[in-house]
Amino acid sequence: MNTKKLALVTGANRGIGYAIAKGLLSDGYMVLVTSRNKIDGEKATQKLKEFGDAHYFPLDVSEDSSIHQLNQYVSKEFGKLDVLINNAGINYDTWQTTLEADLAEVHQTIETNVMGPWKMMQSFVPLMKKNNYGRIVNVSSGSGAMNGMGGGTPGYSVSKTALNVLTIKVAAEVGGHNILVNSVCPGWVKTDMGGSGAPRSPEEGAETIVWAAKLEDQSMNGKFFRDKKEIPW
Repeated sequence: MNTKKLALVTGANRGIGYAIAKGLLSDGYMVLVTSRNKIDGEKATQKLKEFGDAHYFPLDVSEDSSIHQLNQYVSKEFGKLDVLINNAGINYDTWQTTLEADLAEVHQTIETNVMGPWKMMQSFVPLMKKNNYGRIVNVSSGSGAMNGMGGGTPGYSVSKTALNVLTIKVAAEVGGHNILVNSVCPGWVKTDMGGSGAPRSPEEGAETIVWAAKLEDQSMNGKFFRDKKEIPW
């Protein structure tokens, strides 16, 4: 029986997700790499195997059937899930304003950035409860912080604010099962979404997410972190 903790990372084929997987593997976790694009995901997993025990399964968080198939695979192959990193996210819509936003596009953003993590938590928290252990990290953004929020990126910002609310709600419902649920802002990171002008590397962006995945302090639940420090919602 494998005694390593199992971590599942959504959107792990590139950018911050890849760096999270790499960080967890380096810390001795088994990592289940997931991505929408199977070819890209399998290529990323082959590279990640240099750092540890990496496995791959395709996942589209906006598709119920995809999440169900993943849950069946995890339950059958591993019988547990110790860490869930809800990293998959889309659409930093800098070109939109709130009053003129394409609401169909906003709906798609919310489907991936909010409903995806919500469905993932509904699917996998029962397995965590069964084993009396779980760490869930929702990869959020300062763009979703109510504190100091202005205009711009309406779909993305609203989706990340909603994700933060979801963190609070789920954290409040998992008490007594040794499960911690937190949001992390990775900062402005050099990725396809963040752009080449961002000051942080994917590894720097992933650092606090990996840290939050390993928290043991039971008081660190339902919180919002950046750079390993709590920040205002």
